[in-house]
Amino acid sequence: MSFQEVHADLIVIGSGPAGQKAAMQAAKLGKAVVVIEKDRYLGGASLNSGTIPSKSLREAILDLTNFYARSFYAQEELAQEEISINQLNFRLHKVLEEQRARLLKQFTKNKIQILHGTASFVEQNVVDVADEKGSTIYRVIGQYSIIATGSKPRNPQEIPFDRHKVLDSTRLLDIDHLPKTLIVLGGGIIGSEYASFFAALGTKVTVIDKKEHMLPLLDEEISLHLQQALNKIGLRFIGGKVFKAITHHKDYVMVQFADGSEESAEMLLYALGRVAQVDELNIDKIGISMTEKGFISVNALFQTAIPTIYAVGDVIGEPALTSTSMEQGRLAA
Repeated sequence: MSFQEVHADLIVIGSGPAGQKAAMQAAKLGKAVVVIEKDRYLGGASLNSGTIPSKSLREAILDLTNFYARSFYAQEELAQEEISINQLNFRLHKVLEEQRARLLKQFTKNKIQILHGTASFVEQNVVDVADEKGSTIYRVIGQYSIIATGSKPRNPQEIPFDRHKVLDSTRLLDIDHLPKTLIVLGGGIIGSEYASFFAALGTKVTVIDKKEHMLPLLDEEISLHLQQALNKIGLRFIGGKVFKAITHHKDYVMVQFADGSEESAEMLLYALGRVAQVDELNIDKIGISMTEKGFISVNALFQTAIPTIYAVGDVIGEPALTSTSMEQGRLAA
């Protein structure tokens, strides 16, 4: 199949926060920029399955449950009788549509060319873009490249993920009803955030982690205060547990632990880490190395082993925050 050849000063792979700001900064410096995005929508995981959805859900839940008024007056009758998943999804998709439109407008205004498809390196700063069938539709040739493909939830093969009972943070956004009980494996940022959402909605949530308290990256006193506050809205935390196996049953999910104990719930959120999204990039073919934790290795200037190819955002690991990813993108550009 023939493909179209595209030339640019800068190739940006990924349109999440890091890729967006890298592209915008380069365009404002007068460079010809091409952004390659694998998914149907612009914005990457941050906009479509991460930061923006989680914060939008938080606001919808606080509003629909009258959470602050209940906390202030301590009156249960202030709460709406029952929140449906449809109410939450309506608000969520409204926000996402507005954000996607805004981002497309910014790209268009800055004359940034967008190519949809799966990117893979052919050689240094030469990137093929393939369609869903795997056929190359574009070959992009640039002077510099920035890899900003982000991360994805860690999905070990032994975990029986589906779209109904055993979920990661991306699959969780597609559930069709609110569970009465939920186990969250992982007391880090993502696990704690979604656990608090569901607890506020009335779900009986159990957070389980090998650490002794939630959010171990915070000062211990702060994380313990937060944990106590979450306990008051029905969240239960169990620390010092290492899970051994997860099994499906007709109406529930069972988690077995190394110490022989078990916990069960209607749904389970597996929130034990994320990994760099580089599977299809062929970076090993051009000599780009990875760290021991599975992220792209860069220097202080965000250069990879190849000086004309940079990497920014979640694909290089911690801190993996939207704000830092944006700044990394600008600096690399």
